[in-house]
Amino acid sequence: MRRREFITLLGGAAAGWPLAARAQQPAMPVIGFLRSAPLADATHLVTAFRAGLKDAGFVEGQNVTVEYRTAENHLDRLPALAAELIRRPVAVIVGNNIAALVAKAATTTVPIVFAYGGDPVKDGFVASLNRPGGNVTGVVFIQGVLGAKRLELLRQIVPKATTIAVLVNPNSPETVSERSDVQAAAQALGQTLIIRDVSSDRDIETAFATFVQRGAGALLVGTGSFTYSNRERLVAMAARHALPASYGLREFADAGGLMSYAASITDAYRQAGIYTGRILKGEKPADLPVMQSTKFEFVINLKTAKTLGLEVPAQLLALADDVIE
Repeated sequence: MRRREFITLLGGAAAGWPLAARAQQPAMPVIGFLRSAPLADATHLVTAFRAGLKDAGFVEGQNVTVEYRTAENHLDRLPALAAELIRRPVAVIVGNNIAALVAKAATTTVPIVFAYGGDPVKDGFVASLNRPGGNVTGVVFIQGVLGAKRLELLRQIVPKATTIAVLVNPNSPETVSERSDVQAAAQALGQTLIIRDVSSDRDIETAFATFVQRGAGALLVGTGSFTYSNRERLVAMAARHALPASYGLREFADAGGLMSYAASITDAYRQAGIYTGRILKGEKPADLPVMQSTKFEFVINLKTAKTLGLEVPAQLLALADDVIE
């Protein structure tokens, strides 16, 4: 029998198989991976998420499909993207802070797993950390309440800075607690702050112009997906204006920023992958307590310090979890 005839015969046989037999081939579950910020700046987070999925027994392309959607920092696009995933339909939606909030507003039935740097109870994600309730749970990598600590560490490396600039994203849920935390700490220390909101490229340019004009001696960059997705640009702007800067995640220090202090966002996305896998296996978000990252990283970039002409105190170096040289 010729090969072409065999393939034709096999195709005809498959068409004639009973529907019940074909129904035994289960469709792969679909995960919606939704971000407010660009995916191009989050490849390591996607990798960490996939690693968590694998730990839970799921491999993308083999027994699970992942649909990726991003609003590219255009927050008005998020509702349509969330609705598209829900119609798909997806079995779980995984989102960063703003994306998860939008998804929560769009559905009460599709499970949602967030990776988030703020307070999920205060911001309306869950009823409580231990008993989330509803269709939402996730992982918290603590950021917003670390503003005071980051200010303290920054002042140790730039003790003569009388005015410190602060960049925050007004669209990030963490911003309210972060802003108040930093302001309270600055007031206690008698430190002058210049706070500017940034949510667009133009805002960044305007903010740095203001900082330079008003003689800021150091910079504290706030947390959230917008500043994170613009980390290389913010680090470059700080270098251009010779502003020693402290950031909320180690990826900033890896990109050339002076220092960072925060929980690991990469580990949080790996944990989010594990939770997603558990939900795919039948567990309910309401029964999965919100996880809190316990791994904190204080990173100093000595190369950047030398470029800025800064002498890093020995006691500060001793506190660092990692030093980039």
